[in-house]
Amino acid sequence: MPHVPGLRSCYAKVGRLIYFGRMLDKIRLHAAGKLPEDYHAQLGDSQFYTLDGRCCRFLGVPYETVRQHVRDGGTDDEILILVHASGAIRTDEECHVWNRFIAKLGWRDERSAVLPQRIQDSGLVGKPIETLIDHIEYDEGRDPVGERAWEGI
Repeated sequence: MPHVPGLRSCYAKVGRLIYFGRMLDKIRLHAAGKLPEDYHAQLGDSQFYTLDGRCCRFLGVPYETVRQHVRDGGTDDEILILVHASGAIRTDEECHVWNRFIAKLGWRDERSAVLPQRIQDSGLVGKPIETLIDHIEYDEGRDPVGERAWEGI
């Protein structure tokens, strides 16, 4: 998929969490009619393996709650505070584990089987892709390995 203006890297942090800001971006872009159709099936928490769903379950809130907070407005940090207030209270250690889990998803786990096909389907064979997030990053034109994106989490 090409780079989508306004859709940040999976590695970008809001507060203590990676990926959360990207989910907010997808919600905003979808509401504005600017999120490409290819992304629509990955929205929300109805499918167990979506990153949105995993993020919402980690935070202890339904996707619809996050979406409503985004629609109500506010900065990313303000939305995260509201989500934390209505969801599970997470320690710094739990947030660290979340970040490392999401950053390594697809590497020697239950999602490993889908990653090679995604790499092939997107024409990225030969790239140093080891995780689902690395695939997303390369697919959108970023180089997480060259940037050593994992060092920021």
